[in-house]
Amino acid sequence: MSIVLLLVLLAIGGAMYASRNNNRQQQQMQESSLDDARADARRWIERLGSQVLTISGTDAASTQAMADASERFTAANSQISQATTVAQAKMARESALEGLHYVNAAREIMGLPAGPELPLLEGQRRAGAVTETRTINHEGQTITASPHASEETPNYYPGGMVAGRPVPAGWYSRPWWADALHSGMWTMGSVMLFSSLFSGMSGVNYSAQAFENGYGDGYADGLAAAENDFDADGFDGDGFDGGFDDAGGGLFDGGFDFDF
Repeated sequence: MSIVLLLVLLAIGGAMYASRNNNRQQQQMQESSLDDARADARRWIERLGSQVLTISGTDAASTQAMADASERFTAANSQISQATTVAQAKMARESALEGLHYVNAAREIMGLPAGPELPLLEGQRRAGAVTETRTINHEGQTITASPHASEETPNYYPGGMVAGRPVPAGWYSRPWWADALHSGMWTMGSVMLFSSLFSGMSGVNYSAQAFENGYGDGYADGLAAAENDFDADGFDGDGFDGGFDDAGGGLFDGGFDFDF
C-alpha cells in the first residue's frame, strides 16, 4: 500500500469519525434542550395543578375562570406527555401559563393575592386588551366586553390569538371565541362582531379588516419580538402547526388562516 493511499484512507477515516462525533454531540445537545424544556413546562404545570386543586370559585366569574384553568391544566398535561420536540414542550408550557393567568383572574375577583408575576403569553402581545365596557347586539344576542369581572361578564380571556385572529384580554358576557377555539374556523359574522365590539377602543390595535386578514397594527412588532424570543429558545417555527388541537386548543391555534 502506497503512502499516498494510506494517507487518503486515514483522512477519510478521520472525517468519518469527526462526523459521527459531531452528530453525537448534536444529538446530546438536542436531548439536553428537550429535557430542559420538558422540565420547565412541568414546573409551570405543577404550579397550575396545585392552584386548580386548592382554589374554588366563589361566584360565577371566579368559578368559570377556575374551570378554564382546569381545562388548560388537562391540556398541558396531555401536551407534555406527547412532547418529543422542544417546540412541543414549549407549547405545553404556554398552556400551563395560560391556565395560571385564569387562576390570577379568579384570585383577583376573590380578593386573594395574585402571587408572583407571570410571563406574558406570546398572543397577549398581539391581541391587546379591553379598556372600556361595551355592549352590542349581534345575530340576536347581546354581547358585553369589559375590563372588569361582573355578574354580566363572567367569562375571562387572558388575551391571545385564536385560529389566527385576536381575542383581546378582558371579561365577556359569553365566550364568543369558543367555537373558533375548538374548530379552528371563524364564522362569517365574526368580522362584524369584532368591529362592533372593539372599533375605536384604545388598547385594541386590530381593525375589522385586520381581524379578517389575521393581523393588525401591532402585529409586526409583536411577531418580531416573539420570533426573537422563540429563536433564542430553540423554536424552529414548525411547532405552531396545531399538533395538539385534540388537547383543547389554546393560544397556539394561530396556524389556521381561513378566508371569510
